[in-house]
Order: sequence, then C-alpha cells, then structure tokens
Amino acid sequence: MTLLILGLATFLGVHSTRIFAEEFRNAQVAKLGLNGWKAVYSIASIAGFVLIVVGYGEARMAPVVVWSPPLWTQHVAALLTIPAFILLAAAYVPGTRIKRAVGHPMVAAVKVWAFAHLISNGTLADFLMFGSFLAWAILDYASARRRDRAAGTEYVAGPMSRDLTAVVVGLAAWAAFSSWLHVWLIGVRPFGG
Repeated sequence: MTLLILGLATFLGVHSTRIFAEEFRNAQVAKLGLNGWKAVYSIASIAGFVLIVVGYGEARMAPVVVWSPPLWTQHVAALLTIPAFILLAAAYVPGTRIKRAVGHPMVAAVKVWAFAHLISNGTLADFLMFGSFLAWAILDYASARRRDRAAGTEYVAGPMSRDLTAVVVGLAAWAAFSSWLHVWLIGVRPFGG
C-alpha cells in the first residue's frame, strides 16, 4: 500500500502543478526551458506510474475489503467506460464537436473511468487509487476550464467526420480493451465472465 500511495502522490502531484502551483511551473519552464520541464515532468510521471502499478498489484495480493459491490456494478462500470474511451479518442482527434463541448475530453475521460471503477470495486486500494484519480480529475477539469475562460479559449469544431472518427476509434478501443486487453493486463474480466 505504501508504494501505491507514493506512486499516486508522485504521479498526481506532478499532474497537479497547473492546479496548485502554476507559478512554480512557470518558474521551472523559465529556468529549464519548456523541453527541460517536459523531461522532468515525464520522468516523474513515469516513476509515479510504475509505483502505482507495482503498489496496486501488491495491494491486490492482500486486499483489505471495505465493501462488496453488487455484480451489476461491474456491468455499469463496463458500460460507463464506453463514453470514457470516446472522450479519450476525442482528445486526440482535432476539431471535434466533443472537444468544443467538453473542452478537455481526456480529463473528462479520467473522471468517468475513475467513477466507473470506484463503484465496481470495494477494496481499500481501489478506493485510494480510483478515488484519488476521480478527485484529481474533478479539480483538474475545473482548473482547466477556468484557464480557458480566463484566456478566452474557444475550441473550433471541424466536419462531423471528425466526431465520427472519435466515436469509431473510441468504440473499437473499448471493444478491444473490454473483451481482451483488460483481462490480459489487469487479470479481471469487465463483464464478470
């Protein structure tokens, strides 16, 4: 559990600099240059991610059960991840109406993903991991939208084909992940089969 907490603090801490320490971030960019800051940011993010993976894996070996979610929550979670995958795809397809409406679809995807996993898992490690990601995503989304409003940022939408691309790519990724990759990477079948 210690590695999980350390990993979450490192990964989410680095990803929270624009929420809580914008001036620190700007000072580091001025000192190191944008690429230097990105290098430090990336190294810390990777280290945090590795600690999360190792720590969560270890915590799953000796779970501390907080509650036993009903079976139907697994199905709800699997279905909630459909919009999460579509939002994630929309973050990378330029000029979607999804991005124009949501503003920060990747962060919105993390919110949906974390909430889905929070309702369908009942161990202390699950609460720590998915609860931390959900809290971070809520704060980061609000912060990013405030920055957008302050800067007058408007996201321009292109043709509907871009939204269709995001939906098709998101659905294909969801299908691959829910039918094969989730069990291969995590060891859990999303539909409980």
